[in-house]
Amino acid sequence: MFLSSRSENMLFGMGNPLLDISAVVDKDFLDKFGLKPNDQILAEDKHKALFEELVKRNKVEYHAGGSTQNSVKIAQWMIQKPHKVATFFGCIGTDHFGEILKKKAEEAHVDAHYYEQNEEPTGTCAACITGDNRSLVANLAAANCYKKEKHLDLDGNWELVEKAKVYYIAEAATFAKELGFETDDIAEIAKKTQNLPKENTKRQRVVVFTQGKDDAVATKVTMFPVVDIDQNDIVDTNGAGDSFVGGFLSALVQERPLEECIRAGHYAANIIIKRVGCTFPEKPDFH
Repeated sequence: MFLSSRSENMLFGMGNPLLDISAVVDKDFLDKFGLKPNDQILAEDKHKALFEELVKRNKVEYHAGGSTQNSVKIAQWMIQKPHKVATFFGCIGTDHFGEILKKKAEEAHVDAHYYEQNEEPTGTCAACITGDNRSLVANLAAANCYKKEKHLDLDGNWELVEKAKVYYIAEAATFAKELGFETDDIAEIAKKTQNLPKENTKRQRVVVFTQGKDDAVATKVTMFPVVDIDQNDIVDTNGAGDSFVGGFLSALVQERPLEECIRAGHYAANIIIKRVGCTFPEKPDFH
């Protein structure tokens, strides 16, 4: 943690909110829904009943999830206080899972403002755990139903956008494709992104892309080696990228140097991959 000025709503994140639902299951459960022990898939029609059945079966853990929401949640954890430094926008359903998601975001001290609609249920991600394996089944549902004009454009919500110093939204390959960069070289995408038109000309744009176990790429373009870790300490790598982003953002909103931001990102990822799911201890030990 750093001791520079921190205030509410400095960090703005927008993405697909999912309620993560984790439970230990048996092989029969996996077989019933055609799941592999260690996999990540999008839900099909045959998985519709899976989520309700998972909840009924066993001791269940709920967490506010989805990539962007994970990242702002980690950033808030790294910063600790004040609460609600991180703001999150996304779409959920007006249902039981939506109520749980709101509660979990609040427990993580994230200032979540969800667009709520009743056409699709709240997005969920089931983590079906067998031994050391996790089979993930994501149903985006309401997460795909965000309506800018019905939520983002509202005065009270737009004020939160304007209040922020740092914004987190995109994914490198998709971003490059949408903007017609015509390259899949991460370093080149970083350079092109940095050179996009910018409202605030006093400060150069900082662009960072992570690449799993490979070096993180940051403009100017610089490669930063990841922290070495004993393979036996790794429990779950699913939240590693989201955690790196969260740690990085926690330092960036406090205007720390790029090297410090990368160090904070590597610290957060290093903690999270030693735990099941995108979860963390009560307080960070980062200096």
